Amino acid sequence: MAWQWSPTLGTGGGDVEEDGDSREAEGAMKELIEYIAKSLASNPDEVNVTEVPDEDGQIVFKLEVAEEDKGKIIGRQGRVAQAMRVLLRVRAVKEDVRASLEIV
Repeated sequence: MAWQWSPTLGTGGGDVEEDGDSREAEGAMKELIEYIAKSLASNPDEVNVTEVPDEDGQIVFKLEVAEEDKGKIIGRQGRVAQAMRVLLRVRAVKEDVRASLEIV
């Protein structure tokens, strides 16, 4: 049975008040990016997402993929990458955090 991402996974009811809820929100955002990237990549085992807190309190998600998969992840004129960033932003707003995505 294939793993499926669930939009309710890791939600804290939308209000992030405690560190535990914040970590759950970060985990859910990380899982979302990872799920999308692995679905698109030819080498899903080489997909790696890391969370790096910024000095401004923003969470920067760094997405690493195999060199031959970068084109698929970025998409024509950056459309796939932009769509991933929009989904991440929607989730971040719902969890009341600031997040961005870097593809490295």
